[in-house]
Amino acid sequence: MQYDLDKSIEILERTPKTLTTMLSGLSEDWISNNEGIDTWSPFDVLGHLIHGEKTDWIPRAKLILEHGDSIAFEPFDRFAQYEISKGKSIEELLSEFEDLRKFNLKEFKSLDIENNLDKIGKHPELGPVSLKNLLSCWVVHDLGHIAQISRVMAKQYTEEVGVWTKYLGILK
Repeated sequence: MQYDLDKSIEILERTPKTLTTMLSGLSEDWISNNEGIDTWSPFDVLGHLIHGEKTDWIPRAKLILEHGDSIAFEPFDRFAQYEISKGKSIEELLSEFEDLRKFNLKEFKSLDIENNLDKIGKHPELGPVSLKNLLSCWVVHDLGHIAQISRVMAKQYTEEVGVWTKYLGILK
């Protein structure tokens, strides 16, 4: 599938509602458990997505549009969620994510994206990236973290499913 602005928006608009449906009102065990040392809980993933809404996708798109590859992106702190989520409930995080995403999609739609998809920016670690690469990554990043949340939650019952583990690929 080739990159398409409208198809990207289809996913990006749905992510907050998907996460709200998945996580709102669940007990703390579903929200806070992870897969072991140095892994993320659904709560952590949501905080990570919020941090990305604030510092990654739209700021980087604007940097590419305004400066091309003359200024590298700020490095992304993949662990900032631990500090920014402290003391918040899952409901607060879900609401914050939804508000940020709505704002960012409004910004996204106001930018001259379609005529600049091949414009090159500079990732501090990966080097040259196009605007199309960045925006495609935004969509895949959302889908990857939705899958991650599902996997983390499923793994909480790994022992409980008994012999069916053999047939449940998500647990492998």
